[in-house]
Amino acid sequence: MAETRNSPITIKKYANRRLYNTATSSYVTLDHLCQMVKDGTEFVVYDAKSGDDITRSVLTQIIVEEESKGGQNLLPIGFLRQLIGFYGDSLGGLVPRYLEHSMQAFSHNEERMRDMMQNAFGGIFPLQQFEELNKQNVSFFENAMKMFGRFYGEDGVPGKPGTARPAAGESSIDDLKAKLNAMQEQLDALSKKG
Repeated sequence: MAETRNSPITIKKYANRRLYNTATSSYVTLDHLCQMVKDGTEFVVYDAKSGDDITRSVLTQIIVEEESKGGQNLLPIGFLRQLIGFYGDSLGGLVPRYLEHSMQAFSHNEERMRDMMQNAFGGIFPLQQFEELNKQNVSFFENAMKMFGRFYGEDGVPGKPGTARPAAGESSIDDLKAKLNAMQEQLDALSKKG
């Protein structure tokens, strides 16, 4: 099957854990795939034997490799614990959409920060604009952590496990929906500011 120009590149993963790029007819490594992601090259990974789409697990494997290299860790331990806690939870289905919107908003602000730095006249850094974007990103991240954080107390202070969630029977689905709607409105507002 020939791949069209806009279709993602097909990568096949063999039983020996080798990855084969069908577009270049060559074997690649996770580092190659990592660079493809950074370059914006779309790809899908299929198990060569079963034909199953295993893109998600391979991307997760890339993240694990990047985190283990040291230097720059993007995933705080508290976030990882919270994320694990949502597996099997009734609200777990909302988490992927929320995280995707959060990352889109963050990426949008990142582009604005980079543009301001590049367009700074005479090398003068636009500190006031940068600080405002930084405050928005920090505020957004803190709100996200408070909303989804099982390890945050009612006052938003980490280290008080169990206080973020009322006991069964006391929880209100309507309250949770209202919080999700409020966060969605904040995301929409941040997206429109660009």
